[in-house]
Amino acid sequence: MSAETASATVLVVDDEPQIVRALRINLSARGYKVITAHDGTAALKAVAETKPDVVVLDLGLPDLDGTEVIAGLRGWTTVPIIVLSARGDSADKVQALDAGADDYVTKPFGMDELLARLRAAVRRSATSSVDGADAVVDTGSFRVDLAAKKVRRDGKEVHLTKTEWGVLELLVRNRGRLVAQKQLLHEVWGPTYETESHYLRVYLAQLRRKLEPEPSRPRHLLTEPGMGYRFEM
Repeated sequence: MSAETASATVLVVDDEPQIVRALRINLSARGYKVITAHDGTAALKAVAETKPDVVVLDLGLPDLDGTEVIAGLRGWTTVPIIVLSARGDSADKVQALDAGADDYVTKPFGMDELLARLRAAVRRSATSSVDGADAVVDTGSFRVDLAAKKVRRDGKEVHLTKTEWGVLELLVRNRGRLVAQKQLLHEVWGPTYETESHYLRVYLAQLRRKLEPEPSRPRHLLTEPGMGYRFEM
């Protein structure tokens, strides 16, 4: 057992019991602490609660596609993600990597190769800060749970549309920093919408009505005229 792996925690996300069992046995024998989740929802919760050093993720999950799990995690954490999937098509690999995965291993796989990739991921993890508390941001006015993709105000869940959530998530993830109009439009709507700044005015107004105590005098969802938007605690 190396010092590198002695304290490393790996979250294995797969709905195939035989794969989970094989990984648990092999990783535990090499000094890793192994946590498991059998669907995407459980995986998002497990990362927030247990703060693993690496996530090994199958794409074909029963509730969410693996790329949705990757995107959900990348909303708030830099934990290394190794995809372990039977999907060997290059388009699937590109989609997963674009969503934020760090590595991609195709099933059936060689355990030695996976272990080598895992060791590399643990080294990367050791140089980054993974703090589960960052998944929940509480402004005092409203509470954003980036892992669960939920917002609560006055103890009640606030319904946001997919686009409203996309805007809010990007701002919260970059809290305290200016997010340019072009970046917001590109990431939430797509590259063909980078000049449609009126979209942002409409959606920021909607978010302020839903979240700010005084929408006309926002404290958290701020506008930097002519430049972009900023989220402040």
